[in-house]
Amino acid sequence: MKKALAVLSALLLVAIVATTVSCAQPEKLAVGIVLPTKDEPRWIQDQTRFEAALKAAGHNVEILFSQGDSSKEKANVEALITKGAKVIVICPQDASAAAAAADAAAKAGVKIISYDRLIRDTSAVDYYVTFDSIAVGAAWGDYLIKNATGTGNNLFLYAGAASDNNAFIFFEGAWSALQPKIADGTFVIRNSSEAVALQNKAKLTREEMAKIIGQVTTNWDFNVAKSKAEADLTAADKASKGTVYICAPNDGTARAIADAFGADKDVTKYFISGQDAEKASVQYIIDGKQSMTVFKDVRMLVDDAIKAAIALIEGKAPAARGSYNNGKKDVPAIQSPVITVDKANVKSILIDGGYYAAADFTGL
Repeated sequence: MKKALAVLSALLLVAIVATTVSCAQPEKLAVGIVLPTKDEPRWIQDQTRFEAALKAAGHNVEILFSQGDSSKEKANVEALITKGAKVIVICPQDASAAAAAADAAAKAGVKIISYDRLIRDTSAVDYYVTFDSIAVGAAWGDYLIKNATGTGNNLFLYAGAASDNNAFIFFEGAWSALQPKIADGTFVIRNSSEAVALQNKAKLTREEMAKIIGQVTTNWDFNVAKSKAEADLTAADKASKGTVYICAPNDGTARAIADAFGADKDVTKYFISGQDAEKASVQYIIDGKQSMTVFKDVRMLVDDAIKAAIALIEGKAPAARGSYNNGKKDVPAIQSPVITVDKANVKSILIDGGYYAAADFTGL
C-alpha cells in the first residue's frame, strides 16, 4: 500500500512539474521585424506602430535593429528564425547585402516581406510592402516645375544612398518629371556633370543612374548632405545661384541642405523637396525653410505590412498591386499612396488628419 502511494505521489509530482514547465514556455514568435536603425525618428515610429497593431491582432512580435550593419542584420534574422518566426519583415539597410539574410530565412521555411526598401539580388523575397516610390520622386519634380518660370533656372540634384534601392527608384521618378524640363532649358543642372551628359535621355539605365547618384549621394546622412551642399555652393559661380531649385531626397537631408543654401548670401530664394513629413521638417515648412515634403502615412504602410504578414501566417496570398524587379525576380508589391504637403495644406493634411498634434508646432 505504501509503495503504491509512493508511486502515485511520484506520478502526480511529474504531472505537476510537466504542467508548470508547459505553462512557463513562451508562445512561439509569429512575426519578426528587422529595422535599419534606432537613430532616425521614422523607424522608432514604425516600431511603436508595429508593436501596438500586432499585439492588438493577437500575434507575438519581436523587433530588432541592424544599426546600419549588414552582419548584424543577418544575425538578427537568424535569431528570429531560431525563435520560430513564421514571417520576417525586413527593411534592409543595404539592399544587396540583405539577400543573404533573406536566403537564410527562406531556407528555414520563413516567409519574407521586404518593407519600405526592396531587398535585391535574391528570389527569397515573397512580397514588397512600399509606398509608390516612383510617385515620390515624381512629386519632387512636379513641385519644382510648378514653381519655376522662364528658362535657365538653377537646379541642384541630390540623392539617397547608392546602397539603397529606393534611392534609385526615387531618382527615377524625379528624373521622369524633370528631364523634359531640363532638355527644353527650363532647368540647368549645376552640380552633376554625369546628369548634364545624360540630360537629353528620358529613360536612364540603372548604371546611368548610378553614375549620377555617385556624384550627388547624401548617403542619407545629414552631415554628408550639408558638406556636399556647401561644396556645391563653393564650386558654383554667382550666376548659378540667385533663385535655385533643389531636389533633396528626404526630410533630414533637406533640412541640412536648406541650412547650407540659406546661409549663402548669393542665394536669394530656394525651393526644396523632401519626404517623410518628419516633425522637424513640418516646422521648417511652417517657417518657410523647406518648401514641401512627400507625406507617406506610415500608419497605412504598417497596416499593409501587418495584413500581409497575417495572411501569410494563415496560408493565404496577400493582395498585391503591381511588382518591382529586384534583379532576380518580379516581387509582388503592395503599394500605399503618397501626398504632397506644403505650407498651404500642412495643417489640413497632418494636423486635422490626426497624424500630428497642433501643440507639436509653432506658427500654424
